[in-house]
Amino acid sequence: MAVAVKDLIQEGKVKHFGLSEAGGATIRRAHAIQPVTAVQNEYSIWTRDTEVEVLQVCEKLGIGFVAWSPLGMGYLTGGIGPSFSFDPISDLRVGFPCFTPEAIRTNRLVIDLLKQIADRKGVVPSQIALAWLLTQKPWIVPIPGTTKLMHLKENLGAIDVDLTNDDMREIKDGFSKIHVQGARAPEDLLATIDIGSKLGTHSIDLQKCNIELVNL
Repeated sequence: MAVAVKDLIQEGKVKHFGLSEAGGATIRRAHAIQPVTAVQNEYSIWTRDTEVEVLQVCEKLGIGFVAWSPLGMGYLTGGIGPSFSFDPISDLRVGFPCFTPEAIRTNRLVIDLLKQIADRKGVVPSQIALAWLLTQKPWIVPIPGTTKLMHLKENLGAIDVDLTNDDMREIKDGFSKIHVQGARAPEDLLATIDIGSKLGTHSIDLQKCNIELVNL
């Protein structure tokens, strides 16, 4: 694929090369053929798989990172409770392990952590979740999706939320005590994703993760 995109760029038909749900090894191989402009993987306060290797690779190679589903497919807004009704036909979340009633109930601790800081700053949990990403690195950009103008304005408001070092430490320490229940997607869907981008689980323990990152 990288070779084909390189040819298209040389022909002036494509300007930039991006990858989605790619692991570190894939990114390195592709970048060696055609410089990668950006990588788009799922990343949020409760989905940390990219922290194992992808973010380090992007930083080393000077690649931008686009965080999709930065609000946990809506869960990090705090608006989804155990009784929330998902459309069985049009809503993919109905089959996601992290959106079973039990998981929604158990994972409420994540929302409580966000709300604790949000209340103190006079904002909403979703803005804290987005501000957390924006504070990580200048080359990490979240892309929240919404169909409502009110939510769009809320999301844009995250730019003005100032998270201090103490706030970031509070989130880090608080999340380390939470075990997020349920995988981010069904097994059959995860099977189609680059193995390097799905290492671990939502609440992956980076301290215990024994992964060789050298020479990927």
